[in-house]
Amino acid sequence: MSGTLYLVATPIGNLSDLSPRAADTLAQADFIAAEDTRVTMKLLSHLGLKKPMVSYHEHNKASAGQTVLARLLSGENCALVTDAGTPAVSDPGEDLVRLCAENGVAVQSIPGCCALISALAVSGLPTGRFVFEGFLPVNRAQRRERLQALLGEERTILFYEAPHRLRSALEDLRTAFGDRPIALCRELTKLHEETRRTTLAQAAAYYQENEPRGEYVLVVSGAAPAEEGAVSLEEGVELVLARRARGERMKDAVRQVAADTGLARNELYDAALRAAQNEA
Repeated sequence: MSGTLYLVATPIGNLSDLSPRAADTLAQADFIAAEDTRVTMKLLSHLGLKKPMVSYHEHNKASAGQTVLARLLSGENCALVTDAGTPAVSDPGEDLVRLCAENGVAVQSIPGCCALISALAVSGLPTGRFVFEGFLPVNRAQRRERLQALLGEERTILFYEAPHRLRSALEDLRTAFGDRPIALCRELTKLHEETRRTTLAQAAAYYQENEPRGEYVLVVSGAAPAEEGAVSLEEGVELVLARRARGERMKDAVRQVAADTGLARNELYDAALRAAQNEA
């Protein structure tokens, strides 16, 4: 009979957040599959535990997954942990879960900390419907393409972001979405935890003057619900031209009108450009 894979959520900063059930599961597991064994060793030391560990992470998941699976099929129980948070959420653990499912190995979730849920709860933005996008692509062209695909998304949108990419990510978010509300949650549960509730434009300006520090969860307001046929392309062009008459650049005017109306930005830009040329 095969063993069980336990997905054990670990603290995202404050070690006191580890649940008694999670501690018991770590104690009873035959071995632990860890994203970084050095990080997990600190957690085990805090609990007074010594356990055999194997390394399981993004760069070895194919070979390490087979190793873990073989031990599970032999009857051992494994606790899968990440450095912080819930395994298999924006994490290579999802591949190990799928591998277990394909081979009839039982998988149980030991719930606990999850940065995206914690950030959503304190954001002050709508929580009833949301979408999690994980980390945006590092390549800027691919990032902008992803954001363009989300332009009409009405649910609250959550992203993870590293401090060294925060400034460029905020600029691309502002360019794609206009000046929407955003909550920037950093260092959740840690000593310097902070939630900054502001707008995309204000956030971009703030972090041009202040160095981003710590890991961030970005919680961005969704698009305003679009009413069927509320604004036609012709009406959108008129709105763009009115902004142009007030001195805005064509690119900025189109971006904001597209964000406000839900019209496709490229189509609106082409139509507004033709209209402006006809007026000249």
